Amino acid sequence: MFEDYLSKVIDWFSQLDYGHLAGELVVLVLAAAVAMVIHRKLGQFLLESTSGIDSRGFRHLTLRSLQRIVFPLSMLLVALVGKGVLQHLQMNVLLLELVVPLMLSLAGIRLAVYVLRKGLKPGPAVKAWETLISTSIWLLVALHLLGWLPDIARVLDAFGYTFGAVRISLFTVLQFAVAVGALMVLATWLSKAVEQGLSRSSHISAGIKVGLSKTIKFGLYTLAGLLSLNAVGIDLSALTVFGGALGVGIGFGLQRIASNFISGFILVFDGSIRPGDVISINQKFGWVQELRARYIVVRDRDGVETLIPNENLITTEVINWSYSDKQVRLKLPVQISYDDDPEEAMDILLKASESCDRVLKDPPAAARLMGFGDNGIDLELRVWIYDPEGGVGNVRSDLNVAIWKGFKEAGITIPYPQRDLHVKAIPDGTVAP
Repeated sequence: MFEDYLSKVIDWFSQLDYGHLAGELVVLVLAAAVAMVIHRKLGQFLLESTSGIDSRGFRHLTLRSLQRIVFPLSMLLVALVGKGVLQHLQMNVLLLELVVPLMLSLAGIRLAVYVLRKGLKPGPAVKAWETLISTSIWLLVALHLLGWLPDIARVLDAFGYTFGAVRISLFTVLQFAVAVGALMVLATWLSKAVEQGLSRSSHISAGIKVGLSKTIKFGLYTLAGLLSLNAVGIDLSALTVFGGALGVGIGFGLQRIASNFISGFILVFDGSIRPGDVISINQKFGWVQELRARYIVVRDRDGVETLIPNENLITTEVINWSYSDKQVRLKLPVQISYDDDPEEAMDILLKASESCDRVLKDPPAAARLMGFGDNGIDLELRVWIYDPEGGVGNVRSDLNVAIWKGFKEAGITIPYPQRDLHVKAIPDGTVAP
């Protein structure tokens, strides 16, 4: 094999026309010069546009990534044009035929890495995938230049099995894996781009934004899967049997996952739960951060994020403090002694409501005498707030402190629990009088 490779190299050098080689070198130099000019122009534009970007530098990173992609693409474009001109002049282009695939592979690697970084979260896995993609592309180019690629494809295709009209081989599996990986990453990138575009729109409600994002993401993933199957030559009509088996699987083992998925769409389109809403469910109080396909993210005042399955929001009673109106009424029960004046105590309750900035003036606060209890007179302070997302426990605390101070200044007492003890017999056996 080494002798065959050596003979191909010798044959390639023997076919070189050094008179035409100068024209190819001129094309390569011109392509590099044009690429450098475009690269510098983009760099100047990048420096001028860095003012006013956000703290994360998202726009800066995007332009820098585009700059890395445009350089090999512009060089490749000029080289292809030059190659076409030289071929039109009937000149030898062996050098360009060797260099153009290398330029194409570099451009493909840069483009694949850009899409991968935009579609996936940064981390060690992304770097590992970048290394795998770069190595695979360079390996394919090397095999292509050596002329070994068709032979390797035939060897991989020889290991396979035929299922009816469909043949599955190692080569088909490899093709399918590459197609699925590339199309899924592309679908993720496109869905994120659409989601970012929708998030910047001020004419669409938050619920519709989430619903459109989920629908588009689901559609793109489905399309990527179908295109991957079609790319390896699998007849899509054969999926009818698989679809029936999948339906049986969903009916038995995946029903909870399917229920959560469908419940997510119901929540989005009926608008009952939206990002930013303040909800209470199963003793959990917090703010809705995200609506996901399987669950919602609720963040409480302790900074703890709870993942609640969508199905629970459909089948369980949920208190939405900001569903149609953010105005929420709080009730603070308090008890005073029978020796105190209830009207004076109610005036103190109303004054205490004025000490809290979050209590609304309209509707006004109200103090009510609710009844006569076993230990004292039952009073209740009722106030309205407009920002439940700021918490309700802190408002209760502030009002209770103000009520306590007002009662202390006025000499109004909060009674202790009272109990009557009846002694039926004394320990020595005599009956109590």
